[in-house]
Amino acid sequence: MNKMLIFAGVFNATAALMHIGCIYFDAPWYRFFGAGEQMAVMAERGSLQPTIITSGIVVVLSIWSVYAFSAADVITRLPLMRLVLIVISTIYLLRGVAGLFFIGNTMGRSAAFWLWSSAICLCVGLIHLIGLKQQWAQL
Repeated sequence: MNKMLIFAGVFNATAALMHIGCIYFDAPWYRFFGAGEQMAVMAERGSLQPTIITSGIVVVLSIWSVYAFSAADVITRLPLMRLVLIVISTIYLLRGVAGLFFIGNTMGRSAAFWLWSSAICLCVGLIHLIGLKQQWAQL
């Protein structure tokens, strides 16, 4: 069992649950987690758009969690393991780096949101990458 990939799977699952919390607890959670005032206001007005967007994120994070657990040998093997883990690692790392460029131009979110979320994405991307490197021969 690969501890880095287990941690990556737990992180992805936790992030998915936090997004479910945003759907369930509505505007206050969207605001607290930095989704932007526009998302919070749409949620307050009963728009389905925040729920649809957030549900899509939940699905993606859940799939990423399952793939990390599979690569860590916690659950059964899934197809395209190497490719999917490369894509997951790349997305997290790119999001982490790209977000740093938005600190000055917040796009409706705070500079703190971009800084913290970018740092988290960079760390989680590195954890996925390290775990992938450790498991490469077994995948």
